[in-house]
Amino acid sequence: MTSQSQGIQQLLQAEKRAKDKLEEAKKRKGKRLKQAKEEAIAEIDHYRLQREKEFRNKQTNVTGSQGNLSAKIEEQTTETVRNLTSSYHKNMESMMKKLLSTICDIKPEVHPNFRHAV
Repeated sequence: MTSQSQGIQQLLQAEKRAKDKLEEAKKRKGKRLKQAKEEAIAEIDHYRLQREKEFRNKQTNVTGSQGNLSAKIEEQTTETVRNLTSSYHKNMESMMKKLLSTICDIKPEVHPNFRHAV
């Protein structure tokens, strides 16, 4: 009977060791999964930062070229306004004389299509 109880004790101890090993394996597996998840999150964050940086660079290039274009258009507009103003001041006197002479110097004439009814 002692050999049976000793055999049962050995089986119980073996079962306990197996159970302990299973629990330890589950803990290791949980740790590995957690570590893999953390690594994946870190990799995703790194990729996201890289893509955002590329996007900001492209956006800066596009916006920068638009800024240059905007400055160029503003400069052209200023130049055109300056030219029109100088042209106005240069031609204003002669145009006023022509306008006043046309208005004030009326030469009454009969229109060529007018038929005198007798």
